[in-house]
Amino acid sequence: MTGPALWARAEWGVLYAAVRGSPAGRGPRAVAATLAAVCLTALLHFAQSRPWGYGLVQRIGAVRAEDPLWLALLRTPLSLFVPALDLPVWGALAQILCVFGVAEVCLGRRRTLAVAYVATLAGTLYARAGVALGPHRPLGLPGTDAHVVDTGPSAAVVGLAVYVGLRYGAFVTAAAVTAAMVVEVVLKENLAGREHLAAITAVALVCALSAARRRWPNGRRRAVRSRSGPGGRTARASGPPPVRP
Repeated sequence: MTGPALWARAEWGVLYAAVRGSPAGRGPRAVAATLAAVCLTALLHFAQSRPWGYGLVQRIGAVRAEDPLWLALLRTPLSLFVPALDLPVWGALAQILCVFGVAEVCLGRRRTLAVAYVATLAGTLYARAGVALGPHRPLGLPGTDAHVVDTGPSAAVVGLAVYVGLRYGAFVTAAAVTAAMVVEVVLKENLAGREHLAAITAVALVCALSAARRRWPNGRRRAVRSRSGPGGRTARASGPPPVRP
């Protein structure tokens, strides 16, 4: 086996095994949420590209930093599936189909949607915090970004890609996605790129907390076993046996 093949096996072997080991008999049900997300995104794109549907989609799915917080939180779940008007819709559909599909097979439906929502919400909240900080702070944003419409699945896609990469040992892939988002911020200096970095930060924090939670009970059990004697009973302190009356 050649060097690139060995590297690919080490990088994506666990992830490939997880995808391949999914129940094959489920068919489309294994990616039901992904297919529903693709259909919903296509439907919302069709509606907002028509005069009769543009205003409706903006009212129910467009998020801006200048909006009241309760309204932004109410629109955030649907804003994930409203593709940006200045980007080709086939790109958004391809991202959802590939990344959401792999994540749903590996993580399950609920966790996939939860990670996608956390990533999208992190970007939305960062936009509000950045505008409040102002352009003269390191993490601040100019006031004009408060009027930018914030929609699309890109933050969720980036967050899911990094989460799956960290969870299944594809660390180079997760690092490459993060580096690409950093380059986007450096070259374009736009709101979307900064929101992507906020989504990656939130997902990395979730991964770290999840890993710590998995290790803590195991470490505690090992410590208990190390203090236990034969048969799993706790060893007594050294000294003479207790005298019975």
